[in-house]
Amino acid sequence: MTLMTVLLFIPACFALNMAPGPNNLLSMANAKRYGIKVACYAGIGRLVAFVGMITLAATGLATLLYTSEKLFLAIKLVGGLYLIWLAFQLWTADTSDSGGQALGGKSLLQLARQEFLLAAGNPKAILIFTAFLPQFVDPAGHVAGQFLVLGVLFLMLEWVAIAGYAFFGKALRYWFSRPAMRRLFNRVCAGLMGSAGVGLLLARRE
Repeated sequence: MTLMTVLLFIPACFALNMAPGPNNLLSMANAKRYGIKVACYAGIGRLVAFVGMITLAATGLATLLYTSEKLFLAIKLVGGLYLIWLAFQLWTADTSDSGGQALGGKSLLQLARQEFLLAAGNPKAILIFTAFLPQFVDPAGHVAGQFLVLGVLFLMLEWVAIAGYAFFGKALRYWFSRPAMRRLFNRVCAGLMGSAGVGLLLARRE
């Protein structure tokens, strides 16, 4: 892998990491309610899911997974319905209390599990690792080593995205100090998550 390949990969990858997808919206909502540190720790669940996907891509199994119509349908249904369920929870969340740093009945493990399931249930994420990452791999070189380098870079940039959206969510927490404004924020995020969930359910393999 040449230095030029890495320099091309980083900005293209970072653009994908920073796209306002369901996981980034969840990080923002978690930071607004629980704080930046909790949102960043919860994001580890997302990284674990991506590690699994990168490993599958490196071994060639992700291509088989994505091309299987039944598996694609199962992932699409689970991911879409789970996303709609999260949107419903956010829509009906109690906004009478600013939340502080308390987890309000949810453990850090539960929040990380939400991130994991949301990432693992998104078939578009599988497409990223089957179609995007291989474009930067030289088949004449050490394929596993190249996937390792690209995977580590992807995870590092994803962590930056998690922190960035968490900081933004924290800023919104102070901006939306009134319960009515917090309700508006929650419902906007819930609407976006619900729309993404419906989009997944209606998605077709390209």
